[in-house]
Amino acid sequence: QLQLVESGGGLVQPGGSLRLSCAASGFTLNDYAIGWFRQAPGKEREGVSCISSFGGMRNYTDSVKGRFTISRDNAKNTVYLQMNSLKPEDTAVYYCAAPSKNYGPVSGCGSYIVLGARAYDYWGRGTQVTVSS
Repeated sequence: QLQLVESGGGLVQPGGSLRLSCAASGFTLNDYAIGWFRQAPGKEREGVSCISSFGGMRNYTDSVKGRFTISRDNAKNTVYLQMNSLKPEDTAVYYCAAPSKNYGPVSGCGSYIVLGARAYDYWGRGTQVTVSS
């Protein structure tokens, strides 16, 4: 059974950094692209970043470009999201997810770019990130 577990969230001051981890089990991680999403209170879930199965393609939403970096270590079955220069508006629950096979190849970020969260079937439970002084 495909499972994803996020960790690394917490409370950080504006300008600070956090590194989120997404640990995968029950499937071959290097078959799948992985997306990071976030949801703030009262807002829709939005895509933050996506990385293709071997890391050759990385996509970021405009609001995090230059501040966040996505990476993966397939040998450790883990995907990371390094978040620097955090802002209060980054406060949200962060989720990692793997795409559905119903929307094209699961190894790339195409479905993430075109469909966003709708193309993702497998979700972790999330980790809270709070940016506040």
